[in-house]
Amino acid sequence: MTIRDPAIHPAAHRDRLRRRTELPLLAGVYALYSGTRLLIRGETADAVKNGVGLLRAEQLVHLDPEHWFNRLFSDHAVLGIPADFAYASLHYVVTPAVLVWLWRRHAAHYRMARTWLMISTLIGLVGFAVLPTAPPRLLSGGHAFTDTMAEYSSYGWWGTDASAPRGLGHLTNEYAAMPSLHVGWSLWCGLVLFRLGRHRLVRTLGIVYPVVTTVVVLGTANHYLMDTVAGVMVMGIGFMLARTALRITGSPAVRKQGDKRAALASAQVMAETAAEKAG
Repeated sequence: MTIRDPAIHPAAHRDRLRRRTELPLLAGVYALYSGTRLLIRGETADAVKNGVGLLRAEQLVHLDPEHWFNRLFSDHAVLGIPADFAYASLHYVVTPAVLVWLWRRHAAHYRMARTWLMISTLIGLVGFAVLPTAPPRLLSGGHAFTDTMAEYSSYGWWGTDASAPRGLGHLTNEYAAMPSLHVGWSLWCGLVLFRLGRHRLVRTLGIVYPVVTTVVVLGTANHYLMDTVAGVMVMGIGFMLARTALRITGSPAVRKQGDKRAALASAQVMAETAAEKAG
């Protein structure tokens, strides 16, 4: 009988089982996200109406920076082209990379972070279903937005249908602007990198990445400011629900944190009691 026998080391056995099921789990959730996002298209008229409503609400309170950033990117290709490349790629590259980094370098924090991301993404899907929203670039010409992805499409792999590769525009949902998961996912990446990064460069990237992503989605006319705010809110709700979910499922990491907090509270009460008796 070896030291790897699960009968002797059940914790090691659970760890191996978790490793085998983790990739299929993430692949399944991403497939659900992609498929559901595609199916939840909404009516064009409703989506445009919702988009115009968001824009007017922003203009009412004078918080509508989309036009300024969009003009900046459309007038200066040196800014617009890199922004389009960032919009079309980083969302799908950085997030998985951070997940892998967590898995390999910070395993103790991985399950919490992964659960947080998954729950937030599912909440975002609910937003797409409840409030189908056309992005600024799909509003009528009277709103003066330029679709930079279309303007600079000859420089990249995308066509005129958002960030979808040429000829695959029918495989994307262009009315899923609210909330902005581009911003939500980048915020998740940023917080994870800033919290767990050991080097100043990594922590700096954690600050810069969500800020740059927000500017990019506004400048390329793919999101409204309110979309970005909603993306942040979705991540906040997902974080709170993730802690609850892990507590219910009995996550060892969450239990350990809870035990630590309880021990500290108990020690504090004992110290206060001792001080009262001494007084």
